[in-house]
Amino acid sequence: MALKNIAIVIMGASGDLARRKLIPALHALFLQGKIDTSSIVVGSGRTHFTDEQFRNRFGGTNSFQKQLYYHQYISGLKEFIASKGEFSKVVVFLSQPPAAYTPTARELLAEGFGAETSIVIEKPFGYDYRSAKALNSELEACFSESQIYRIDHYLAKEAVRNILVFRYANSIFYPVWNSRYIESIQINALETDTISHRGNYFDRAGIIRDMVQNHLLQLLCLLTMEAPVSLDAHDIRAQKLDILRTLRVDECHRFQYSGYRSETGVKEDSNTETFAELKLFVNNFRWTGIPIYIRSGKAMHRRGTEIGVRFKSLPKLLFNAKGELKENHIIFKIQPAEGIILDLSTKIPGSDDNLTDTHMNFCYKDTFSQSSPEAYQKLLYDVLKGDHTLFVSAKETECAWALFEDVLNRGELYSYSPGSRPPTKFDLNWIEFDNYSSLCL
Repeated sequence: MALKNIAIVIMGASGDLARRKLIPALHALFLQGKIDTSSIVVGSGRTHFTDEQFRNRFGGTNSFQKQLYYHQYISGLKEFIASKGEFSKVVVFLSQPPAAYTPTARELLAEGFGAETSIVIEKPFGYDYRSAKALNSELEACFSESQIYRIDHYLAKEAVRNILVFRYANSIFYPVWNSRYIESIQINALETDTISHRGNYFDRAGIIRDMVQNHLLQLLCLLTMEAPVSLDAHDIRAQKLDILRTLRVDECHRFQYSGYRSETGVKEDSNTETFAELKLFVNNFRWTGIPIYIRSGKAMHRRGTEIGVRFKSLPKLLFNAKGELKENHIIFKIQPAEGIILDLSTKIPGSDDNLTDTHMNFCYKDTFSQSSPEAYQKLLYDVLKGDHTLFVSAKETECAWALFEDVLNRGELYSYSPGSRPPTKFDLNWIEFDNYSSLCL
């Protein structure tokens, strides 16, 4: 059913995010019939555009472009929207630097936007625990928590959303998803790009703030949380919050690629990490004693985000009498190719009892004819519907920041060469995720 009578406002509409992600996502929703012609999209910012100039910045069908308007600044914005029709809901996307979130929220409130308004913000939600708590308080002084949507686009990826389906819609996996059967969980998120033109931002952040504290911690929560009472956003958030409250960081090692300090926008004596590996524990009955490893970095040898679940070894009996049989793995491939891989041991045909490692593949591209929708399509549509399931709550952000208080910008900084993955500092046989990189492509 098409959503009707909604005014969608993009603050900072002349920026890159609006051009690459937001407007294309809204155009796709319009073509799919999920937004009808009674709704409008209003760009707003400091730059002056006529409606026609603003429309010409984007592609799209003529019918969609007719729904695009532009209004400079926030002053007079409410009246401008009212001049275009009657709208039951206003959704304001803050496509701005984080420092602008609070001033913009205050201006919107002063302009008269109230209970009919929802605001959407992008990460980072703060710089540390104190700033995240302050940001949440400042935003909630203007709009209620139910009106605020904090986007983590990883949560809208099809392979991520499928984690709960895998766990709770398949009876063969649910009984073994605990410390009795699982030896470790390993999360791997690598990028080949250096920080390039993002030096001014990244040098203040680092890979722990940029990736681990938000995206990868959300993956960890979905992997380890207890079953929610329902699929309602409140129940799912409650279970994720329980995991965040029981997590602790046991070890953290930070690295920086050689040449990083020569990048534009980076301080000459920068102590910012571009790669990190962490060991965490969930202190509850399901996961007690089971380590969770996370590593993430830039300037790596390949690009890929994967989750590996390693099961415990079999007793030294039968086929594993010598203790040489490889443990079973489940690999969740998040990007660039989406899929789930189950590692197995099987007998080599024609042999007596010689075994080999094989795997069963579920690849999205081979199973489903349609391609996965872009994350922002799902996220924007959920905001328009008022569904908070894929959005991060204020309490989640604060708990996540509190977890990393003792490791941010602390500890020795090791060096590595661009295009390589640093040797691990853990006494750990990492799952060799490179062996799965060609699967499902």
